[in-house]
Amino acid sequence: MAAPENELTHTIRNFSVLLSPTPRGARLARLLAREQLRSWGLPFDSAEHIVAELANNAATHGRVSGRDFRLTLYVVGDTLRVEVTDTRGDLLPRRTPTAPDAESGRGLLLVEALADRWGAAPGPYPRKTVWAELKVRGSR
Repeated sequence: MAAPENELTHTIRNFSVLLSPTPRGARLARLLAREQLRSWGLPFDSAEHIVAELANNAATHGRVSGRDFRLTLYVVGDTLRVEVTDTRGDLLPRRTPTAPDAESGRGLLLVEALADRWGAAPGPYPRKTVWAELKVRGSR
């Protein structure tokens, strides 16, 4: 029997958590994402790197004292979407040229290389969400 036309035919998985905009919060985001993706039976290497970069950016550039950032993961069909929302909506991410000997500044380049798509969306004020999508295989 076929599913009715309006009925979803796949599982939507999601995970969301608020974290402090600190190096410890960024590290915890990476560890929680890894564990969540592992529990879903999904590959996590690329996603873990993306979470680490976006969470680090939220803790470094999106930090506002007393305001947390949110990590959200969800899977629809064969697409994993990683979202990191912080409270610096006035500061949208952009790739900038980096000197070859620079010790930082390559995070968004890494996200761009690992993700199938990525971008940023402003709002609602004072927030912004930086997101990345990856095709995933091996879901249960």
